[in-house]
Amino acid sequence: MSIRLAALAAATLTSGLTAGLFFAYACSVMPGLAATDARTLVGTMQSINRKILNGWFLIVFLGAPALTALAVALHLGDGPVLAWSVAALVAHLVMFGVTMRVNVPLNNQLDAAGPVDRIGDLAAVRDRFEGPWVRSNLVRTVASVAAFAALVGALLAA
Repeated sequence: MSIRLAALAAATLTSGLTAGLFFAYACSVMPGLAATDARTLVGTMQSINRKILNGWFLIVFLGAPALTALAVALHLGDGPVLAWSVAALVAHLVMFGVTMRVNVPLNNQLDAAGPVDRIGDLAAVRDRFEGPWVRSNLVRTVASVAAFAALVGALLAA
């Protein structure tokens, strides 16, 4: 297997994992937490936000756009593969930008609220977090799925 194809395959794999993670939040985690009380949602999301910052997540989350950029660089001049790869890179940049500008700051605000047992107004903390986080997660889910689909297109074109 050539380095070009390996980079494209690795970009596709990490993109699929990223899209799957955000999709799982969109269709199960957040709807499930929406059906709970404020204490459960705030405490659970605080715990998830701490635990997700691990090596496996970071390899996939940072690897997807980095490997896509590598695939773009390795396929310069390769018409259809390049076009699909550039589309995927743009989608990844949207996903990454939304994550860093919206989701991460919301996660940090949730953590700064302190331990769930010491938060005076859990409903207010939930209200500031839940709606904006769910909406921005939907955007990054669509962007991640688009990146994955574009990379599948690139693989098929290769």
